[in-house]
Amino acid sequence: MPDFHLVAIFVIIAATIVAYASERWAMEIVSLVSLAAVLVVFGVVPYIGADGQPLGIDRLLSGFSNPALATVIALLIVGQGLFATDAMEAPARRLGRMGGTKSFRPILFILVGAGVISAFLNNTPVVVIFIPILVVLAAQRSISASRVFIPLSFITILGGMTTLIGSSTNLLVAGVARDYGYEIGFFDITGMGVILALVGGIYVLVVLPRLLPEREAELSAGAKSGAQFIGEITLTRDHPFVGISAKAGMFPGLGDLTLKLLQRRDAPFLPPFEDLTLSAGDTLVVTGTRRAFSKALARGRAGRDADVADSDDSAHEPPPGPDYHLAEAVISPGSRYAGRTIQLSGLRAQFGLSVLGVQRKSRMARSALSAIRLEPGDTLLIGGAMEEITQLRGNHDLLLLEHSAVAVPQSRKARVAVAIFAAIVITSALSIVPIVVAAICGAVLMLVTRCLSILQAARAFDRQIFLLVGSSVALATALEATGGARLIASTTLSVMDGASPGMILSALFLVVAALTNVLSNNATAVLFTPIALGIAAAMDVPPTPFIAAVIFASNASFATPIGYQTNLLVMGPGHYRFSDFLRAGTPLVIIIWLTFSLLAPWYYGL
Repeated sequence: MPDFHLVAIFVIIAATIVAYASERWAMEIVSLVSLAAVLVVFGVVPYIGADGQPLGIDRLLSGFSNPALATVIALLIVGQGLFATDAMEAPARRLGRMGGTKSFRPILFILVGAGVISAFLNNTPVVVIFIPILVVLAAQRSISASRVFIPLSFITILGGMTTLIGSSTNLLVAGVARDYGYEIGFFDITGMGVILALVGGIYVLVVLPRLLPEREAELSAGAKSGAQFIGEITLTRDHPFVGISAKAGMFPGLGDLTLKLLQRRDAPFLPPFEDLTLSAGDTLVVTGTRRAFSKALARGRAGRDADVADSDDSAHEPPPGPDYHLAEAVISPGSRYAGRTIQLSGLRAQFGLSVLGVQRKSRMARSALSAIRLEPGDTLLIGGAMEEITQLRGNHDLLLLEHSAVAVPQSRKARVAVAIFAAIVITSALSIVPIVVAAICGAVLMLVTRCLSILQAARAFDRQIFLLVGSSVALATALEATGGARLIASTTLSVMDGASPGMILSALFLVVAALTNVLSNNATAVLFTPIALGIAAAMDVPPTPFIAAVIFASNASFATPIGYQTNLLVMGPGHYRFSDFLRAGTPLVIIIWLTFSLLAPWYYGL
């Protein structure tokens, strides 16, 4: 019953797109329901194709082992490794200074640069390069991440339309055309591609950021907080703070930490500090945000544990690994810790946790951390492995703010993370190995070299993307197998029978552009290239404009996140919904289609 299967798959696709766009249900639920519907239709009533082969369940579920999906997930883990080591913070700061006081200017520089680079590199690694930089830069400039990442994906897709190697889609079309006896040169699509990229680029850079919603990332409360903690650092011989000298009464070399008291042997020094250089054995009483203490920990030991008696043991402690987290816990009313000093609280002995700082709403003492007596309402900054921190769940004396737990960045591993990332980009850009191989190997190396922990890698895994791709490939496979895609193409062309070459070229572009947002862009490219060549031959016109129409339209995958894998890559960092791509990408598809329809007949002499 081929008609039954054809109608069924059209109904399922239409219902799925409507459900995604309505946002009444979670994306994961819609993906699972659409996948289940396809499996039921083709499992209960088997479909036999024109070649006599059945469309099996294994083919429908092949999306969950799709190389593009594996690539995206692996690259998300690699990106998490760059975040976990703060590897992109310094480049982001340099780019941020380029923009001066204009908050969005450095981001515009990055977007334009990404578009140019993607003309000569596959746009997927280009997006991976700039995601971590834009994450840091957007945070520094207080710009919502949701205004940044869809423009990054779109501008790289536009840049990839300008040369033969800019996108795998271009190469696929060229390969199919070569099989039919037509050669496409490196710059044969550049002229019209540059025109489309410039027109689309104006929309992406000027209009699109204003259309996107202000949607903040789901940061922990502690990460957002600028609350100050008071902590204590005892300098060992190899501590990175040793040798820092005072300037203008302060110690700028301490970064975001502010020195309140310097204890040298039995002599206390209060600000302003003049003619002093920090040396081993000094005890520093400092204040700073949790982020400041986290950065200090990443450079070395932020401070010896205040609940450990004076000894040299803490001097030999290894630097915190990727499992080391900072979290906040509140002393509850009636807590047995109230009235005790941190040193006598026994927190380290009982839970294996270090107390790095204390936040008090008032009367912040300028004294050693070990001398402060705890009070109800005090917030402790604690450090330890995540499994040690979770021991505080349900503790009535110390109330854990579990959502505040954040891993300490592995700054010592920054060069390792950058080297791994660079190897992925170079090997994939030069086609030494397929990008899926490079990405998976890179993700494994991030874990093996301890740039990030298994827990952090698991957080990078986005189940929305996993289910979205898996279910979408099932829909696309069914649509192709039942002849639905060819039916759409042939119906469109029969309706346009007798029209001018320019009109048919425009109709072909529109059909391919619509399908590339439902099927994969590579699938539409391979499917429509022979159709385009057949149309050109039937009309006795040069095939070049029709091949170009397939290339550009297949790349116009802006209206859905499943259209192209760069859209999937930015979905997580930008916290986007399906409707965001419909709202932002549909106008761009129309703009590219109208521009091509108006200029292509003139440009190609039709």
